[in-house]
Amino acid sequence: MRTIIKNIKQLLMVETAPRPRVCGAEMAKIATVDNAYLVVDDDRFVSWGVMDNYQGTADREIDATGRMVMPAFCDSHTHMVYAGSREIEYTDKIRGLSYEEIARRGGGILNSAKRVQEASEQQLFDDAMLRLHEMAAHGTGAVEIKSGYGMTVDAELKMLRVIRRLREQSPLTIRATLLGAHGIPLEYRGRQEQFVDLVIEQMIPRAADEGLADFIDVFCDQGFFTVADTERMLEAGARYGLRPKIHANEMALSGGIQVAVRYNALSCDHLEFTGPAEIECLKGSATMPTVLPGAAFFLNMRQAPVRQMMDAGLPVAIASDYNPGSSPNGNMQLILSMACVTYRMLPEEAINATTINTAYAMGVSDRLGSIARGKEANFIITKPIPTYEYLPYAYGENKVEQLYIAGKRLV
Repeated sequence: MRTIIKNIKQLLMVETAPRPRVCGAEMAKIATVDNAYLVVDDDRFVSWGVMDNYQGTADREIDATGRMVMPAFCDSHTHMVYAGSREIEYTDKIRGLSYEEIARRGGGILNSAKRVQEASEQQLFDDAMLRLHEMAAHGTGAVEIKSGYGMTVDAELKMLRVIRRLREQSPLTIRATLLGAHGIPLEYRGRQEQFVDLVIEQMIPRAADEGLADFIDVFCDQGFFTVADTERMLEAGARYGLRPKIHANEMALSGGIQVAVRYNALSCDHLEFTGPAEIECLKGSATMPTVLPGAAFFLNMRQAPVRQMMDAGLPVAIASDYNPGSSPNGNMQLILSMACVTYRMLPEEAINATTINTAYAMGVSDRLGSIARGKEANFIITKPIPTYEYLPYAYGENKVEQLYIAGKRLV
């Protein structure tokens, strides 16, 4: 079926020569067409241009007068399969307890792990599907979901099976990541290497045997897993075809960024502690630096040096880190606003960071993240808004009127 979206006030993120990612100064530019049309054949973009030049017929017409059209958001870092909330820990944070202090007394990841272990697969699935609907309502069309709240072999596999069910039953594009090394279970404190052995010898092979994961992730940071631990697990994952995506440098200069580059990680995420050596290391690499404003905001942490990264010519992706402990929100419109308010990114930079660059960080920028001929027709039609700068400006308002996934209206 051929669809034309006509009378578009402004069409954003069009590409005649699609790029896998956008770097450095180029992040401050997005290609737009005023008074535009967009043609979709079945599930693919096929053409666009100025409305006055349109000639042709369509099976369906959508009038977008006064509205913007742009690619759907891609959210390349979430933990949105979980059981229960952690608002009591939120109050502890207000009282002054640090993330590490809460973790040491059994809170944090350990709290979520206990709940996941006790929850049924159906409960986890039902709760996660509701979260996916909420994310889609705010314009997200693709999402990466990590395990990591299981911390036992069976519970990690349970989480990954839930993610597989979500992928099968949701129209959103979903990528799955095995994050067996998200934290150290209490029973392995003081013998951390034995838990690493468990991840290598049981979690990774079993997840790979069932085809449950696209990527492997490790929390390489102070108080969590060392560089040596991380290298062992990434090497084990590589033997099963799992490409790395690393949690790095949230708590300290951990060496995680260097490990990410050394092992050709698709992305390294968090990056609050990033200095000149880390930026230099990322230059010329295939690793996408990914910043998570929601977590830094919620935990009141230092900010990743986004401007220095872009000034050095690096790409930057911005994702939600949707999780119950440090970023309980999957609204990518809010994350877009945080990128501008907190990191002083220009609207154009933030739009690139939440679409094409997050698509790259999920390994799907060849088919998502921009409007290009042959790419999948995942796109947003906004409510009537004055300019695209209004997207981050009106941070409390849902600007999405319609969301289309593979050419079909979802919202």
